[in-house]
Amino acid sequence: MGRIVCVANQKGGVGKTTTASNLAAGMAKGGLRTLLVDLDPQCNATTGFGVAPAATHPLVSERPLSESVVATSVANLSILPGSRSVRDVERIAALARSGSAVLEHHLAHGLNAWDCCLIDCPPSVGDLTRTALAGSTEVLMPIQCEYFALEGLTQMIEVIRDVMAERPDRLTFGGILLTMHDASLELTAEVEAEVRDFFGEIVFETVIPRDVCVAEAPSHAMSVLDYAPRSRGARAYTELCMEVRDCE
Repeated sequence: MGRIVCVANQKGGVGKTTTASNLAAGMAKGGLRTLLVDLDPQCNATTGFGVAPAATHPLVSERPLSESVVATSVANLSILPGSRSVRDVERIAALARSGSAVLEHHLAHGLNAWDCCLIDCPPSVGDLTRTALAGSTEVLMPIQCEYFALEGLTQMIEVIRDVMAERPDRLTFGGILLTMHDASLELTAEVEAEVRDFFGEIVFETVIPRDVCVAEAPSHAMSVLDYAPRSRGARAYTELCMEVRDCE
């Protein structure tokens, strides 16, 4: 079975989609057949690679997921497009609550055709995020290096623990990633010290710096690894890929 990494945080604006997209690109460049699944109704992971959102989300279809996958310009990287349909969001949530055999099959078997799968979740601890966690083998949580970084984190961790208890021996805590890191700010140092002191070894050594190249890359339908390969952001995501692969 391939790795299925759920990138989740209930807070928005923490670099969740950016991390899922660039980590997926990095894994693909490392030779792994990689799939990026867009479960966020904003569909930023989809459009960030120049792919159009789906009219109907593939997870609510009885068709095999492989028929809905779209190849990207990055070798080995494909995308399962998201959908902006509110109805689809409600249907996926309803299917998750009802224990749908179709959804269960997609998550348990449909994603295993790839070496690595990254799931970009919406900024919430609702049914969509729980569905993604239930179908994943590990969870990666980005945290912004700002004052409210730890606000609400307890609720997110409780949800993760609940899913771990429901599906023992499947979901593991992959790690916490510090994003938007600015070494020149005292606040950044304080937040990093607090997070590392509280969570210890589950915090990745790699930190993602504030870098305009990271923000600009999606507007060119590219990952930062392709848009600005020598930038600080590209180096950081390359290091994160190596750290994530070492966790296998």
